Amino acid sequence: MAAFALTFAGVAAFAGSPLSAQSIAGFNSDQPVNYAADRIELQDRSNRVVLSGDVVIDQGDLRLTAERTIVNYSDTGTLRIQRIAATGGVRVMRATETASGDVGVYDFNRRIITLTGDVALRRGSDTLNGERLTIDLNTGVSSVNGSTASSAAIANEGGMVRRNSGRVTGSFSVPKQ
Repeated sequence: MAAFALTFAGVAAFAGSPLSAQSIAGFNSDQPVNYAADRIELQDRSNRVVLSGDVVIDQGDLRLTAERTIVNYSDTGTLRIQRIAATGGVRVMRATETASGDVGVYDFNRRIITLTGDVALRRGSDTLNGERLTIDLNTGVSSVNGSTASSAAIANEGGMVRRNSGRVTGSFSVPKQ
């Protein structure tokens, strides 16, 4: 699951200490991909594998979990993963970092990972929330976007209804001096 290499590395600096973008750009996406699921369906004619039910995909120190994934591949004598699309409680974990969203896509050819829908990044007690996370494994640059005005949710807080600003939000811990 190569690059669900999600380290938040390029996503600014948590808790005032910059994260190293090298951990993303330097991720070895040629490592073996291991997977497990309640059900696996090989669709040879479509060159894809559908994994469903408590899906776990590991590659090196990365772990992706979801309810369902579709792995598209090419078969020119050797199987080569082209794309992994995950849905249903998508979580990507590496060391102390976790990212979650409704949908995750890893494009192996472009080496780009995208999480969308209620995206949350966690590193210790630090948080970052938005609607879309894009990680470019080639450059090590990551970006988080808020939702568009048209898709901003209406939240009910304490009986008051307010419109989500559609902005990226978060919380950083400040170490005691």
